[in-house]
Amino acid sequence: MAMTDRYSYQIALRDFRRARREAAIQQILARITGKSADLLCFDEVRRQLRTTGEEVECGIQEIPLDKIVGSVGRYKDFTRDFMPKRDSDEERWAQIKAATIDMTGYPPIEVYQIGDTYFVKDGNHRVSVARQLGSETITAYVTEVKTQLPLGADDDPDEVLCKVRYAKFLQLTGLSELRPEADLLMTFPGHYSVLLDQIETEYHLLSGNGSRPYQDDLWQEAVVAWHDNVYMPVVLIIREMGLLREFPERTETDIYVLLSEQRAELEEALGWQVDTETAMTQLASDQIRRPPLVKRLIDVVAPELDEGPPIGQWREQQLALHRENHLFADILVLLEGIEDDWKVLDTVIKMASWDKDRIFGLHVVKDRSQVNSPAVQYICTEFERRCQAAGLVGEFAVEVGILFERIVERAAWADLVVINLTHPPQSQPLARLRPGWNQLIQRCPRPILTLPNAAPFKLDRMLLAYDGSPKASEALFVATYFAARWGAALSVLTVETNNTDVNALNRARTYIEQNGVSGANFILKSGPIGDAILETVLSEDIHLLIMGGFGLRSVRRLVLGSTVEQMLQQMRQPILICR
Repeated sequence: MAMTDRYSYQIALRDFRRARREAAIQQILARITGKSADLLCFDEVRRQLRTTGEEVECGIQEIPLDKIVGSVGRYKDFTRDFMPKRDSDEERWAQIKAATIDMTGYPPIEVYQIGDTYFVKDGNHRVSVARQLGSETITAYVTEVKTQLPLGADDDPDEVLCKVRYAKFLQLTGLSELRPEADLLMTFPGHYSVLLDQIETEYHLLSGNGSRPYQDDLWQEAVVAWHDNVYMPVVLIIREMGLLREFPERTETDIYVLLSEQRAELEEALGWQVDTETAMTQLASDQIRRPPLVKRLIDVVAPELDEGPPIGQWREQQLALHRENHLFADILVLLEGIEDDWKVLDTVIKMASWDKDRIFGLHVVKDRSQVNSPAVQYICTEFERRCQAAGLVGEFAVEVGILFERIVERAAWADLVVINLTHPPQSQPLARLRPGWNQLIQRCPRPILTLPNAAPFKLDRMLLAYDGSPKASEALFVATYFAARWGAALSVLTVETNNTDVNALNRARTYIEQNGVSGANFILKSGPIGDAILETVLSEDIHLLIMGGFGLRSVRRLVLGSTVEQMLQQMRQPILICR
């Protein structure tokens, strides 16, 4: 070996050892971060991505080195960046590096192309040396291999596995031919079975009793029916609710599967049937709550200071679900084990009959030993009997614990909470600290309809107490819905204060009229707010008061009380409290 050759070879050996150290570091970092540093196996990728059988000779090209992601036979010998992993490669690697230094060179490498990625057929060491030298491209003979799915240079093995499973899903369903625009790629590679199970359910529904022999045309019909009538309606709501902003690393199909699984878990935990839309709103809510540690501290130290869910969240969810004409599809009614329960339930049944709504019955006991008591069994049986007699779906659940806490937890799965107001909140500050109406109104994520001593609910003459606040705007939304949908006579009262003036009443007028409601009565008064409301209820012969929740911050409300509290104490008509 000439002096120059020996010198170049020694430099090459040193560079190999440096590259080996770099490979070791990459492997350690891969274990820490969980991001693979391995090359992809060409045969495995080709098999899994399902080649079409078509190969195209593309001739000699300059290809980007960073798009070479795998190898035909040496994928275990190099890292993803083509740093050498084996000491046994030292001599071969050094020879190629020395030849490069001496400008003697090597012929082009040979690669297979899948998508925009390349796999080395011959020339792995040359690629490794070129990467170590910092080159950006390399000359190669390129053979393009056509597959059913593309492959990107930045795809890691997990992403490849996802595409592999997706390819199998497309093969089993034929969805790529039936709905070419569909994109159901997931980052959860093992969850296509969830979608297949749903399609099989659709198939059995279409085939009647499911005993007929398998029919390919019926299977295709089931795939289309599932995609168009089950999957896409949920995906459209996912888009409208902006759920992907809350899960930026997931796909629409990921969210769909999460919702499907969460729905099953919720049904098991609640003992109620939960529709996908309800599971969706809860999944969205889970992402925007305050940090868990802060939430836990408030719940433990001072739950009465918790400001509750964001104002307007329920309305935004209803609009995203296109429920403008059916706000209260699921009604939660509290059954206390007293005779008035059945008056309240009859009222709820009457309300639910308008749109064939679903009724959730809830009874709360203090001790687990009471769950299966004869008294509880009677409540359950009578609840189900009355719902069935009315031709409505009724589902009953028993909870153990503090009454108002259990109501708040269950309320998230309904659209409206109905409670018999037998014990109004007390006015003393210490009483406001105890679990009760104050915490329920503050923390409940849904509107609350209170029926004082099981008072009948008449949707004919309504009064909206409106001060222009965000919570009052939620009440305006519901009052306008009732007036537009059921033709209820609506009066709107604004009481002038330092924070409220006639402009609030004008804003309410504009909103109501823009939504097609005419003939509303707009009233402007001054003086104490609570007294003005009570006077108007009497003078206008009001049967339902609609208002926002607490306006004062938690600490001030504990000391000063609130208008809502006064209404609960003094009104004899139903009150709908909106957040």
